[in-house]
Amino acid sequence: MEVEQTFLKLLEYVEYNNLSDIHFATLSHPMVRESNGDIVSVWEFTLGDETIVFDILNAESIDIIIKKILTPEQYIVFQSENEIDVSYIGSITSRFRVNCFKDSKWYSIAMRSIPQDIPTLESLWLGQQVKDMCSKSKWLILLTWPTWTWKSTNLAAMINYINTEFKKHIITIEDPIEFVFENKQSLVSQREVGMHTTSFARAMKSCLREDPDVIVIWEMRDPDTIKTAITLAETGHLVISTLHTNDTVQTVDRIIDVFPAEQQDQIRMQLAMSLVWVIAQRLIPRSDKDARIASREILLNNDAVRNLIISWKSHQLYSVIEIGQKQGMVLMDHYLAALYKKWFISLDSFKAYVRDSENIDYLLQ
Repeated sequence: MEVEQTFLKLLEYVEYNNLSDIHFATLSHPMVRESNGDIVSVWEFTLGDETIVFDILNAESIDIIIKKILTPEQYIVFQSENEIDVSYIGSITSRFRVNCFKDSKWYSIAMRSIPQDIPTLESLWLGQQVKDMCSKSKWLILLTWPTWTWKSTNLAAMINYINTEFKKHIITIEDPIEFVFENKQSLVSQREVGMHTTSFARAMKSCLREDPDVIVIWEMRDPDTIKTAITLAETGHLVISTLHTNDTVQTVDRIIDVFPAEQQDQIRMQLAMSLVWVIAQRLIPRSDKDARIASREILLNNDAVRNLIISWKSHQLYSVIEIGQKQGMVLMDHYLAALYKKWFISLDSFKAYVRDSENIDYLLQ
């Protein structure tokens, strides 16, 4: 079977088995990320009654797959810049986010499967608190966690809730477009960087003339994007965005630290006045079945949080979160402990992910 056909068969296999990621690297068999988070080699797989063998990929095979994924114009950009982000439709029902890149061996490809059906907030264990946040008419909401931890999925669920329940104009700025939304109660305008706009920053500045109610920025990558997002939240829009950070407090520090020292006082003030909610998330292997479960940390902005951000005392935010449980705040360590007590995760997993390892006995009381 030719490389192109085998590639398409593997995409079907990934979709059928609800796997999240595929990796193609030169001088290697394809690899997939299983439901428990492990990456394993796939040199032979079964699809229906057919057993398919995927040979070790050489440079020519990788190039064939890349040319199958990219348009001729995108391929020229890739050869020039040695990396590119695109979306790819494998069949009528399968859609993938793709990053093609050059490494020490030659070319590699990372593909993330995008579910056709957008999950509900309830299915992701995101309940009434998230719905309350999505119903706000302004302010800044941040979702923060490492890669491959359902960041896009959670964001899509929030957009779908607003789209279903409210009459709003939602503008998304993505790189690339992942989930595709149909207009329900709301009007959803999806813009892809590189295809519909030249950059996140330009699209964000332009959207002020596009009559938005909700602006979703798939990732805040640089000072210009962060500053514009905060300004949009200050000007009466609900802004939802993401960052690659490990917890809520690190998110606050990261936003401020990307700016030069002379600008940080102003950014602290703007952030303190515009931020409403930060949620951090990690995926932990489950002990009761072959899957992963989300552990979360939630920071809600109140007078105490606002004062600590302004006064350069963000390290004290952990204490505010700990005593703010009645308001809906929760520390990651406490969430992990609750998952362990309910037998969703093992003791080893709890110890591996807990931040305050010196107080494990206290957390488990």
